Amino acid sequence: MFTPLIIFLAMAALIIVAIEWRERKKSMRKNESHDPSNQTTDVADKDLSSKSTERVMPDGSVCCGLHLVCERETLLNPTDQITYYDDEELDQLKGVKPEQYTPEQTRMIAEVFHTMREEDVVGWVRSLQLRQIELPLDIRDEVLMIVQEQRTKKRDF
Repeated sequence: MFTPLIIFLAMAALIIVAIEWRERKKSMRKNESHDPSNQTTDVADKDLSSKSTERVMPDGSVCCGLHLVCERETLLNPTDQITYYDDEELDQLKGVKPEQYTPEQTRMIAEVFHTMREEDVVGWVRSLQLRQIELPLDIRDEVLMIVQEQRTKKRDF
């Protein structure tokens, strides 16, 4: 008795998703063809042209909203002061590319990150940017996910 109902609900969900996907694709094509400033030779840029994800920033500018961490929100002010999160030893990694980190250097950054409160991660990432320290590839996705969660929480309040 429950099997037909489950199959019906699954099919209905798939149909809804397919319709939504088709509408978004149609909307993207429409935006590309009607916006001459949107004509680029880079296919990846064309895929990111959807107007539905744009956000108006506090300064009145518009962000596409498709970045994991919005570039407009992470632009550093030259007057920003470096805040240390009990991680002064990371200064020795200034200018080192993530793919050049030794396992020990990667462990050192990961240890600081994993002992930090989630609320402090955004500030820590900004501090690393100011200090010209790049995140290791091993933890970058996890850090960016937490940054996104914190920004979403901040926006919701």
